[in-house]
Amino acid sequence: MDPTRPCRLEGSIQHYPWGSKTAIPELLGWTSPSERPCAELWIGAHPKAPAQVRLDGDRVPLDAWIAADPVAVLGERVAARFERELPFLFKVLSVASPLSIQAHPSSEQARAGFERENRAGIAVDDPRRNYRDPHPKPELVCALTRFEALNRFREPEAIRLGLAALGARDLAPLLADWARAPEGAGLPGFFEALMALDPTARERVAERASDWARGAVSELPSARWVARIAQDHPGDIGVLAPLLLNVVELEPGEAMFLPAGELHCYLSGVAIEIMANSDNVLRGGLTPKHVDVPELLRTLAFRSGPIETLHREAIAPAGFRYPTPAEEFELAVLEPAAGAAYNAPERRGVELLLCTDGSGRLQTEQSHALQRGDCWLIPAAAPGYRIEGPVTVYRAASGIAAG
Repeated sequence: MDPTRPCRLEGSIQHYPWGSKTAIPELLGWTSPSERPCAELWIGAHPKAPAQVRLDGDRVPLDAWIAADPVAVLGERVAARFERELPFLFKVLSVASPLSIQAHPSSEQARAGFERENRAGIAVDDPRRNYRDPHPKPELVCALTRFEALNRFREPEAIRLGLAALGARDLAPLLADWARAPEGAGLPGFFEALMALDPTARERVAERASDWARGAVSELPSARWVARIAQDHPGDIGVLAPLLLNVVELEPGEAMFLPAGELHCYLSGVAIEIMANSDNVLRGGLTPKHVDVPELLRTLAFRSGPIETLHREAIAPAGFRYPTPAEEFELAVLEPAAGAAYNAPERRGVELLLCTDGSGRLQTEQSHALQRGDCWLIPAAAPGYRIEGPVTVYRAASGIAAG
């Protein structure tokens, strides 16, 4: 297989319980829903579930294909900067029910945690593992449908008022301690104390929050989500998450960036997600998976305040990109129309293309039909390419080498 030739990719579907049985199958052109939830479509080279390269009748895992000639596939700058590996993981998320409350580590935290768990002899695929690789996991999520999430702590005063309204006796001493804490120390101390409540107290607080939400569900988005989460996770202290974190509603095309240490939870909808090539997740609740509260607390940045969607920068004449501080990735949306094709530059790093709507042509050294659900890998060593027709294509690239 020629590592300089553009090639089709086949993503790997992850069947997590919170996924939809319809959204990803519909994107891929399946004629009927899946029998299992299809939560994530992974398009990348993570060893847990690499995409498959399809070329000349062969199928090769993308990580193995890159390893055969990293410079040709990734480009010299990307290969040198990211240890000859694809630095990002490109996904489609299909969220039918809320995910776990979680955060992701910084580069230093990921490297130290990975080495620590290796020394402890915990297998990489052990369910108790926190760090499955030594990489950080900043990420960007961009809505394909209306997408709801929880992200970043609310302003401290809003949290205190919201929790006080519950009338939960077990929270009263925690809130009083917060009020007496030095400025800047109150939120971390309160959250640690909340997560350390004994199981019986946590259940009482969760039940009180559920009762409150049923009375206020028609008035407040936060109450609506407390009620919904309480149905799926009765007795879990995570039902308070919509009162602790901002409720974010992204319309199609809107995106937000999540740096390391940002506590968040995805609630509903379909979205594109791009992140550093990592599967490191520190969970705090709302999941049957491994929860490690002490390690989660060590990773949290405890930033607070409202969430702003990302400002889009135009790619004339046929699209726009979402700038972020991440070196590992950049996401762009290409929307060529009649008389306004997208022409890629000759010099660039590796790019992955996912068509989410419409029908057009991908012009490389050959002409290829491009339609909804198609995914292509364009190696750095390939000549420039052209996209024509009324299509919407999401382009994933490295943040240091995107064209």
